[in-house]
Amino acid sequence: MAFLEVSHITKKFGDTAVLRGIDFSMEKGETLALIGSSGNGKTTLLRCLNFLETPDTGRLVVNGTVLFDSEAQNRLDEKALQRLRLHFGLVFQQFHLFPQYTVFENLCLAPKLIAKKSESDAAKRKALFADIEEKAREILDKVGLSHKKTAYPGKLSGGQQQRVAIARALVMNPDILCFDEPTSALDPELTGEVLKVLRELAEADITMIIVTHELAFAREVADRALFIDEGRIAEEGDPKLLFSAPKTERLREFLSSVL
Repeated sequence: MAFLEVSHITKKFGDTAVLRGIDFSMEKGETLALIGSSGNGKTTLLRCLNFLETPDTGRLVVNGTVLFDSEAQNRLDEKALQRLRLHFGLVFQQFHLFPQYTVFENLCLAPKLIAKKSESDAAKRKALFADIEEKAREILDKVGLSHKKTAYPGKLSGGQQQRVAIARALVMNPDILCFDEPTSALDPELTGEVLKVLRELAEADITMIIVTHELAFAREVADRALFIDEGRIAEEGDPKLLFSAPKTERLREFLSSVL
């Protein structure tokens, strides 16, 4: 059984069909690149996986646990959605850091809030907080920002802010880490430092789905690539082969527009 199974995911906004039946699976530790022109459903797919949008139809299974089945369950309430979102981490194009909190506080805020709600015993809660802070320190070191622990986001470069956003997602220990164009908001000279972190995560077998136009990076790091066109998976495979020998005219056109 695959670690992630996505079956017939569809999504409409009004009369506009954005996802028209998405089916794919991936193994634990795999890195998957989503490529395609803007407006073809890549971001909507990530938002459906993270339950920021609820699919109209389909089924999502992570590590054998059914998270969503449109034929079997009633409407999800907000508490149920919050639980489901913990399976996925999402790093946005923009950083969405809290400017009033330090880097370290940005990492600890969400997991401490969850711990506070789930544990009423003060001593146990204190121990949970200590574990969260230790993990935050370890992850800051992993992304090369230990020296910025007490800095505020406004004092960081764009590349540093995106690395903090990645660290914040990692602290939540998601099953699958998703990225929506993680370098699109960065100047070219800052892109490299974020891509370096993504390479290291791939080497550490973190399961990742990355929406990207950085095709050289996708060719180097991703195990597979999916070409999303008009809300469907038009082609998929090893990015080295896919990019060098596209089978459809649409993929050839896309590659020529970004290479």
